[in-house]
Amino acid sequence: MKPSEGVQVFIRRQRVARLATVDAGGSPHIVPICYAYDGSRLFSAVDEKPKRVSVPRLQRLVNIQRNPRVCLIIDEYHEDWSRLRFVMIRGTARIANAGGEYRSAIELLREKYAQYRTMLLTEDVNPVIVMTPTRITPWGAFNDIGS
Repeated sequence: MKPSEGVQVFIRRQRVARLATVDAGGSPHIVPICYAYDGSRLFSAVDEKPKRVSVPRLQRLVNIQRNPRVCLIIDEYHEDWSRLRFVMIRGTARIANAGGEYRSAIELLREKYAQYRTMLLTEDVNPVIVMTPTRITPWGAFNDIGS
């Protein structure tokens, strides 16, 4: 089931999401991410922002390699609670390190985020997480998507 146009616009417009993965012991691991959406998949690059561990040891990547099931929350807060909304996206994820899909993902991310235009994002160094939704659940005020 494809989400409504309003939900798709919301997903594209938001700047940050929270990605949940599960470690080998079943504990959740949640990180904020920048992402791009092509209408069927979401992409998030491991970029040049400082990391506490080396890229291959990043918990989200280790978790995805062990268990590809992920959940993404994209939300928008308002003091007027009648305008609260979020989209929960459940699906599977995999790591792309090179190739056409990788390059397309980087291009989409650079279109959305000016910061990526100045970063050196290269194949085999900066992997991309490719998320394929299996269920998209919107909640809240989606009638006023233009506001």
